[in-house]
Order: sequence, then structure tokens, then C-alpha cells
Amino acid sequence: MDGQRALPPTLAPARLDHLRRGISGTGPLQQTLLPFTGEPLTELPTSTADDLDAAADRARAAQAGWAEMPTRERAAVGLRLQELILDRSGALLDVIQAETGKARGHAFTELLEVALLTRFLGLVTPATLAPRSLPGALPIFTQVRQHRTPVGLVGLISPWNYPFSLGVGDGLAALLAGNALLHKPDSQTVLTALLGRELIIEAGLPADLWQIVVGPGGEVGPAVIDRSDQVIFTGSTATGRQVAERAARRMIKTSLELGGKNPMIIRADADLDRAVPGAVAACFSSAGQLCESIERIYVHRAVAADFTRRFAAVTDRLVVGTGFGDDYDIGSLTSAGQLAKVDDHVTDAVALGARVLSGGRPVPEAGPYCYRPTVLTDVPSTARCYREETFGPVVAITPVESDDEAVALAADSEYGLNASIWSADARAARALAARLPSGKININDGFAAAYGSVHASIGGWGRSGGGHRHGREALLSVTRVQTVARQVGVPTGEFGPFRGLSYRRLMSDVLRAVRILPGR
Repeated sequence: MDGQRALPPTLAPARLDHLRRGISGTGPLQQTLLPFTGEPLTELPTSTADDLDAAADRARAAQAGWAEMPTRERAAVGLRLQELILDRSGALLDVIQAETGKARGHAFTELLEVALLTRFLGLVTPATLAPRSLPGALPIFTQVRQHRTPVGLVGLISPWNYPFSLGVGDGLAALLAGNALLHKPDSQTVLTALLGRELIIEAGLPADLWQIVVGPGGEVGPAVIDRSDQVIFTGSTATGRQVAERAARRMIKTSLELGGKNPMIIRADADLDRAVPGAVAACFSSAGQLCESIERIYVHRAVAADFTRRFAAVTDRLVVGTGFGDDYDIGSLTSAGQLAKVDDHVTDAVALGARVLSGGRPVPEAGPYCYRPTVLTDVPSTARCYREETFGPVVAITPVESDDEAVALAADSEYGLNASIWSADARAARALAARLPSGKININDGFAAAYGSVHASIGGWGRSGGGHRHGREALLSVTRVQTVARQVGVPTGEFGPFRGLSYRRLMSDVLRAVRILPGR
């Protein structure tokens, strides 16, 4: 291993040994690979059934005291974590890159998102979870307080593509809400989860609250669900359906972010100087291995030729590479399996008549799992990549005659995760957005504007899942609601002389009267 591919000191054997101690596992070792070279990165112990039981028991024991801690003290952990993330960004970037193969700049977007989220949650948790006084059934006589209590042990099953954002970020809301975590990261990206756990423990989290378990998804994933009170899952729609079915048998809540086949609409009035680089970033960040990534572009015919020419030209100039430096634009795919899927989608489309305007091939000279960013056109509806999520650096461009045609094609999908609209007319763009069946819509941006706005809750529609990430809803979604109503003075039913018709008249008069009260 040479040059920029050489492992940095943050991944030295002694450091990896220290991180591995955070795994609740005594089972056989499993190997992970360095995508930059395809060579072994490290070996990690897997978790047996006994390990899982012990991890769940430790987490539940720690959660009891954590839930009783004042919310302001729990929230302070999030605020301290932000500082640690920023201070240790170099080590975090090294680990994320080593496990995913993505470019350093793309790895940094994970840190930005989680740093924004930690501060937001640290600031809003106390007020969001504070008891609320609400109007009662009978004004004055019914006093209502609503409480939020943690669900207990939250099972977190996170993917390999954004291991810091979707592991640490998703786990943080559950922890600050007073829960414990039983976390199964993807086997390829355990080190990122372990480093995130190490940082939040340094920020003040009791160590037993966050248990990390390791092993094959088909074995350890169901075991996590069976031991949890709620499940947060990010991954494929097919696996998400299995998670939902298993959780439903136990009547526990799920939060699911699943697949996407995300569209972009380029209107005739779009500023192409902004739309072209914006579309490149939206399609090829993290080598397209992003649930939010744009895989379909519908461009108005009035600007289609110009946009397509410029978009393909910029894509041609992108540098594909590997290593821990900043000397390339697009990194590696994470695995041989992902490379094969991407290449199969492109080969299938071309065989059915699609044309390649840029890319369309692996780049073994850059790295064993590298693939050129690829621009296709004339993709037929029979091609696999027409409807299936590719999850790689591949996008199909289709000219359209009108906004109506663009909306119809963009909406022709079972997924509804993310969408993008480029237009100089804000009112027209918002009108189009209202017609798109998608949980997130970005105007004059690909995905980062909505995803990075952590004050706003986001989630998928249709086969893209359900649940909440970000916003106050992320905290509320990992709590239970308890309503306590105290009746004073008079009962809620018939009483004293007010019975039968007189009671019905009294209550009708009361209801008419309260209509004039604020908030009633």
C-alpha cells in the first residue's frame, strides 16, 4: 500500500484494538475490507445470542438511571459532542473513508450533518420533552398534563453508505430522549460506529447505554428487533419490509428510511450555470451511494441539448480516485457487489437501446471498486435502471415537452424519498413541488438543502419508508405519550340536579360558551 492509500495513524493496529473493545461480541472474527485496495482492513468479533442478551440487559439497566436524569443534563451531552466532532474531524474522516471508500469531501458532509444535528438536539430537547398543560374536557374543572417518556431500548440497524450520519446521527435523538441503544451497524462500517460511540462517551454518555453488536444482517438484525422496544432502520425497501413485519408481530414501533429513485426536474427557465454543477453534485456525491441521490433527470426540451452537453462535459472531467487525500472528486464504490450491480444496470440499459454520454465503465486503474460517473439517455422503460434503484454513479436524462410531462414522469415511481426542481420562478417551482409525491423536495439544490436543514423533519413516502429523521419529531418519535387528567369540583358525567335533559342542555350551553375562549 503506497502514497495516499497508506493507512493513517488513526487506523494503526493498536488504535483498532482499542476501538474493538466497544463491541459486545465474543463470537468468531469477521473481516472487513479497505475499498481503496480491496485488501483486508481489520477483523472484528461477532456477537452471539448470549452476547446480545447481555448487551440488552446492560443497556436496560443503564437506561433506568439515564431516563431519570434531567433532560437539560442529557441535552448537554449533545452540545459537548458537537465540539468533539469538530475537534476530531481528521480521525473521523480517516475512518469513514477507510470503511466506505468515499472521497474526503463527501465524508465531511457526514460530519457537517451530525454536527448541526447535535447542536440542534442539544438546544431543543429540554423544551420539546417538557410536560405540557393542555385544555381539558371541562374548562377549569379538568386539568390536563401531557408527559413524554422514553420507550426504553431502541434497536438501531444502520447501513454502510453513510455510517456516521445514519449511525451516530440517528442514535443521538433516541439517546437524548432518555433511551438506550442496541445498535447493529453494517458489518463493513463498524469502526465508524465505534468511534462515534467513543466520542459521545467522552461527552458524558454512560458507556452501557450504547451497545454495539456485530454479525450477519440476517442473523443479528432479527435478534436486535426481538430484544428492542422500538426499531430505527435505514436500508433497502426489501429488508425494510422484513423489519416492519417482524416488529409488527411484537407490536413495536418502527422508523424506516428505505430506497429511492429520485427525480430532478430542470424547467425551461432554469439557470444552467447553477443547475449543471448542482446536478453533478446531486447525482455523484459519495459515488451515488446515497438514498437521496438523483438517478433521473427530466429536462425541458427548450434547454435539454444545452444542459445535456454541459452536464456530460463536466461529468467527463470528474477525477475518480482512492486514498485519504483531496486530489480526486469521486471515490470508490464500497464493495465488489455494489460494483457488479452498477455495471449490470448500465450494461442492461445499453443492451436495450440506451446511449452512454459519459462514463459507463469500471475504472480498475483507480481502484478495484471504482466506476466512472455515468450519464445515460434514451433509457427504455424495460431497462432495470428505469425503475430500480441503482445506488451508484448513474443517471438517466430524459427531455420533456412541458412541466406537466415532467411531473407525470417524476411521479411515476413507487418511491417517494427525495426530489429536486431547478427554476428561476420560485412560485412555479413551489407549485410543481406540491404535485410531487415525495417526502423531501429541494428547489435549486439536489438534496443537501432539505437534508441539512435539521430543524425540519424529513421522511420517505410510499416504498421509501415512514418515520421521522431530524426536527423535534425525531425526539418525539422515540417517546411514549402519557396524558394525565385531573378532574376537580364537578364530575364529567351527570351529577346532582343535572341529569337527563337538564344535563344535556347544560353541556350544550357549556360547549357553545367555550367556543369563544382562546384555543378552544
